[in-house]
Amino acid sequence: MQYDPIKRSLGIVFNKHPFLRKMFYLLLDLLLLRAWHIKKAIRCWKKSHKNEVSILDAGSGFGQYSYFLSKQSPNWLIYGIDVKTEQIDDCNQFFKKINKSNQVKFRYADLTTFTNDEAYDLILSVDVMEHIEEDVLVFKNFYQSLKKGGMLLISTPSDMGGSDVHGHNDHSFIDEHVRDGYNILEIKDKLESAGFNRIETNYSYGTPGKISWRLSMKWPILLLNFSKVFFVLLPFYYIITYPFSYLLNYLDVKIKHKSGTGLIIKAFK
Repeated sequence: MQYDPIKRSLGIVFNKHPFLRKMFYLLLDLLLLRAWHIKKAIRCWKKSHKNEVSILDAGSGFGQYSYFLSKQSPNWLIYGIDVKTEQIDDCNQFFKKINKSNQVKFRYADLTTFTNDEAYDLILSVDVMEHIEEDVLVFKNFYQSLKKGGMLLISTPSDMGGSDVHGHNDHSFIDEHVRDGYNILEIKDKLESAGFNRIETNYSYGTPGKISWRLSMKWPILLLNFSKVFFVLLPFYYIITYPFSYLLNYLDVKIKHKSGTGLIIKAFK
């Protein structure tokens, strides 16, 4: 399935006004379970980082995580980088319109070549690494760019059904992925080889999350790929299904999973 055309279509609609873009961010936060896990980890990190910090949103996409970070503290400086120039331009325009361009800045950069020596207290990488073949090189760049004591926070699919792959003959639900998911020991070994000395790994998208993902993401996206007419029907679909997805997301964040289709990684320099 081609995910990028859906994202571009959504971007065209929600870029028309800052209010619409904020509503888009709210919808993403509500629907995407990974956002629930990432926001939980950031709020925990915030407890010991209330002064001025520098944060890299590595693979910033629509900018929803940069927006969330900017609301946590006026002392946090956020830098978003991405390889999609249209999203970089859209984000810079949006944050300028809401008077946050001094706090949040975006630029084009390729993570396989980007480094900024010991510049960041936190690097955020949400659903990015499954798109990059040279992952160890990127991990080394992240390590070099972190300050001593800094944290790398990663969300990525696992090899236990991530990308909706459950067997050797299955194919990724998202065509743009270069790997179907990480083995939890594999990604830990790769991060250690890049220099990280303390790594915390946890599964996300356990049983509740897998059900919620199908309800709130997989089935609607399949319908939209079939016909854009389903954009009209989506509000009615979510009115019926979202209360169930909300409860399932809540349970997924609260429960410690022995397995799951997603991974949340914290790696410290």
